[in-house]
Amino acid sequence: MINITLPDGSRREFDHPVTVAEVAASIGAGLAKAALAGKVDGTLVDASFRIDHDAELAIVTDKSPEALDVLRHSTAHLLAQATQRLFPDTQVTIGPVIDNGFYYDFARKMPFTPEDLEKIEAEMKKIVAEELPVARSVLSRDDAVKFFRDKNEEYKAQIIESIPADQELSLYTQGEFTDLCRGPHVPNTGKLRAFKLMKVAGAYWRGNSDNEMLQRVYGTAWLNDKDLKAYLTQLEEADKRDHRKIGKAQDLFHLQEEGPGLVFWHPKGWAIWQIVEQYMRRVYRQTGYGEVRCPQILDVSLWQKSGHWDNYKDNMFFTESEKHTYALKPMNCPGHVQVFNQGLHSYRDLPIRYGEFGACHRNEPSGALHGILRVRGFTQDDGHIFCTEDQIESEVRDFHQQALKVYSDFGFSDIQIKIALRPESRLGDDATWDKAEDALRSALRSAGVEWQELPGEGAFYGPKIEYHLKDAIGRTWQLGTMQVDFMMPSRLGAEYVDEHSQKRHPVMLHRAIVGSMERFLGILIEHHAGQFPAWLAPIQAVVMNITDAQAEYADQVRKTLADQGFRVVSDLRNEKIGYKIREHTLQRVPYLLVVGDREREEGRVSVRSRGGEDLGSQTIEDFANRLRAEHVPA
Repeated sequence: MINITLPDGSRREFDHPVTVAEVAASIGAGLAKAALAGKVDGTLVDASFRIDHDAELAIVTDKSPEALDVLRHSTAHLLAQATQRLFPDTQVTIGPVIDNGFYYDFARKMPFTPEDLEKIEAEMKKIVAEELPVARSVLSRDDAVKFFRDKNEEYKAQIIESIPADQELSLYTQGEFTDLCRGPHVPNTGKLRAFKLMKVAGAYWRGNSDNEMLQRVYGTAWLNDKDLKAYLTQLEEADKRDHRKIGKAQDLFHLQEEGPGLVFWHPKGWAIWQIVEQYMRRVYRQTGYGEVRCPQILDVSLWQKSGHWDNYKDNMFFTESEKHTYALKPMNCPGHVQVFNQGLHSYRDLPIRYGEFGACHRNEPSGALHGILRVRGFTQDDGHIFCTEDQIESEVRDFHQQALKVYSDFGFSDIQIKIALRPESRLGDDATWDKAEDALRSALRSAGVEWQELPGEGAFYGPKIEYHLKDAIGRTWQLGTMQVDFMMPSRLGAEYVDEHSQKRHPVMLHRAIVGSMERFLGILIEHHAGQFPAWLAPIQAVVMNITDAQAEYADQVRKTLADQGFRVVSDLRNEKIGYKIREHTLQRVPYLLVVGDREREEGRVSVRSRGGEDLGSQTIEDFANRLRAEHVPA
């Protein structure tokens, strides 16, 4: 007998091997129809997978967290099949799942056009209507190579040749189309109903710029039309909020080809930067950090000692002088250790906290650059805490509270906490990593926080807590981090004297709340759609005169407010007041102050919000108090 244990603890017995689909059918016709795949003893498998032993089984339906990946993977095959039906000379390469969808790389002499994508999408829908069964088969590596070479699929054959000869490979067939894949896939093409092809981009074969250029077709797939429509609506809203468009429209910054991945900040953009930096500087002061400043360029010997050379050199910029090789710092941490090392510290001195708005450079691939969200030169609100093992929990807990307040002040309330665990390439032994990971878990537990774990995504020197923030249109951004590091202090000779007069290496906690300032400002621009709250806006108010007769008074109002520290400008142009209001509304200035003869005589201003609300006539001091009340203190 074969015993199948279901998620609710119930059991079903079978006197012969049974497929996932058959188990679903034994439970009910509704479940059999809904089954997309299964999880057998925790492993995701096809609905056709045959169970020949006692096992735990979960039926994967569209309500399961694994459903989207299965659907998207299957939709990538659907795209490839439709493409080869319409364009038989096209060779297939790879088609993985990505965030919100999938892509497939094709080798084809003629470039795909937008009209081609429309035709391919229509053909995909025809294949869905055919409800073709999706069947898995197994071949040896050499037989698989021959199979694809016989089909003139040279790229696929090359992929298979790179796989060890002793491995059996799984292939999936739907109709006339067969592809190499580990699976699992949906039982038939009729399960794939909510998808859309998005765009075509170039991609080098195997990611190597020395290889030929392929065509990458991107698509998105969802469980139903409602989810697909919501995603497409989100994309439309994201396009309106694109920080590059708003940055240009509001004259905040620009980028140019002579400085790829490097930002030119304009006065209004730099004003926002300074507001954020001064806010974070107050956080430093209030939470016991001493602000430091370290060199931009350091000898490579220091980066070799720290471990960055072995794990990060491909992402670093180098320069030479007097037969010495130097590196632009990609991170601030080794510099902070040098500050700590100046002088002998007692355990009574710990924790010691350093903060720096440290400018870093990383040699990111040009194809990965994206506005100010992904750059080569960036500044971090970087901090490092040197402490004892006993102090880790309280320091992490305090940092957690600091980070939540900062995010709330900037307008983020939906925050997810994750712990990124040891990567495959790392420093140190497993015992040290166990200790570091357990320290983070313990700290979050003591703070009453729930978290998700991310295996393999930690830094090479230690695990880290990550703060993932959801923005105004539902997108998630990873910002702050708190990392426990037992490695770097010992590698760079950091020591303190303990209560027994013995020298010990401190624990180093790497922390950042906003992370890259450039990226954070890009996120802020998109989160607020350029309509910053008054305390963050580069210009808080514009004073506008109706005629030249009020010009002197309007500028006097500007000066009075500016002298109190507010960011106010005057618009004294000889233009109609309606034109001025429209122009500054488009610039998303929070408050528009209009002065005519009556306001001049009474010493008042007529206040409008950028949303068009008439806030009435106010004294200058009343308006100043309104701005003060909207300020967010650190």
